Amino acid sequence: MTPLPPDQSRDRRIEDPTNLWIIHPAGRRLLPWFVACRISANAVSVGGLVLGILAALAYSNWTAWPWAIAGLLLSIAWLIADGLDGMIARATGTASLLGRVLDGLCDHGVFVLIYIVLAASIDTFEGWALAISAGIAHAVQSSLYEGERARFHRRCRGEGAPPLAHSRNPLVQLYDCVAGLVDRIASPFDQALRGKRDPSLLAAAYGVAAARPMRLMSLLSANVRVYAIFLACLANDPRLFWWFELVPLTAILLIGLAWHRVIEFRVAGTAIEPISPSDSSPTRRT
Repeated sequence: MTPLPPDQSRDRRIEDPTNLWIIHPAGRRLLPWFVACRISANAVSVGGLVLGILAALAYSNWTAWPWAIAGLLLSIAWLIADGLDGMIARATGTASLLGRVLDGLCDHGVFVLIYIVLAASIDTFEGWALAISAGIAHAVQSSLYEGERARFHRRCRGEGAPPLAHSRNPLVQLYDCVAGLVDRIASPFDQALRGKRDPSLLAAAYGVAAARPMRLMSLLSANVRVYAIFLACLANDPRLFWWFELVPLTAILLIGLAWHRVIEFRVAGTAIEPISPSDSSPTRRT
């Protein structure tokens, strides 16, 4: 079998440690076999959804610790599948809009199902209120975090912000309203990046500095939520997870967003454009 090229789609500086040492290595080991068997990325996404559903069913019996452990193991298998589908799409050149939508639906669908299962197991007004509030917080946190990750990777490649595509879909418009606010605040750095003759210099300085707030925001990854759900169930109170979602993770998001914007301002303000000999010539006219 011809060795597959290494996957360079993720910056190791901002990855969750369990992604670096467990989830992604497991996916890379499985990748050649899945490609050889011609198993599509979409099929792996659906398989990941099945694993997530099984994890939710296991957590429906969270009062018994063996079932909580089963929920954790199935959730880890789901995380591996979630990374593997993207690896397959990139390795085989089969990435598509359908695949991205399917991947997103599977990801969010698993968490929605787990939230519902846990809330139903408690079945109190407080439990449902916490689950719904945490679910809304989760959606906002994930949306903004993924936007920050995409922004970081794009800028490290020396690319400015792409033009915004307008949609008539009210849900897309609502998303654009939330994410667009951060985009507008972050736009001065992208303008500075586009204005450089050699954007790689500014991109490199940005990547070193911005990796710190991005590492903080990696706590907003699905991995952390998977482990937090397990620990809350093991502690015999799933409500602990929802409070973790509402308070610490929201604080991490706000701190990370503010820190990232400060980094942008500082790096853009201290970056000096190299002066070419023609620029310093006394005969040059402006």
